[in-house]
Amino acid sequence: MDGLLIRSIEEHLPLEMIYLANNQELSQRKLIVKEVNDDYIRAYCLSRKQMRTFKRENILSIMPDLQSKHRYLH
Repeated sequence: MDGLLIRSIEEHLPLEMIYLANNQELSQRKLIVKEVNDDYIRAYCLSRKQMRTFKRENILSIMPDLQSKHRYLH
């Protein structure tokens, strides 16, 4: 997973994530990672149009969002 997160930072690669929030709600997000550490990732959420912090342990699935890639690259 780390390689994919770093690639999102370096290439502005949009990712699609399934996330389990602390209140046990599942959400599907499209995001571009800005920062990674051992416990959290900071990312621009394309769904909410703002920066968000996500706990790494709550990320259930993450993969490249290849359908959106061409829309977000500069």
